[in-house]
Amino acid sequence: QVQLVESGGGSVQAGGSLRLSCAASGRTFSSYTMAWFRQAPGKEREFVARITWGAGSTYYADSVKGRFTISTDNAKNTVYPQMNSMKPEDTAVYYCAASKFRTVGTATSAYDYWGQGTQVTVSS
Repeated sequence: QVQLVESGGGSVQAGGSLRLSCAASGRTFSSYTMAWFRQAPGKEREFVARITWGAGSTYYADSVKGRFTISTDNAKNTVYPQMNSMKPEDTAVYYCAASKFRTVGTATSAYDYWGQGTQVTVSS
């Protein structure tokens, strides 16, 4: 059974940085795509970034391109988004997600497993 556990959320001032972690367990993830989504109050869950485990190819939403970097630590089965130059509009609950496929889109329906979410708050 796949488990995704996020950590590292918290509060930061605008312009600051934060790094989240997603520890994955229960499977061999070498063929999986890992992603981060976020959901702000009153809004739909939106795609942030994804990475294919092993190959390391990445894709970012325009809203975070150049500010966020997604990476993996294969030895720890952990996925990280490094979030820099943060803005108040980055405030949301951030979710880690996993898809069994390497070729996958940005819709929430494309992902098979989800973490419980971690709150990120950016103050101006």
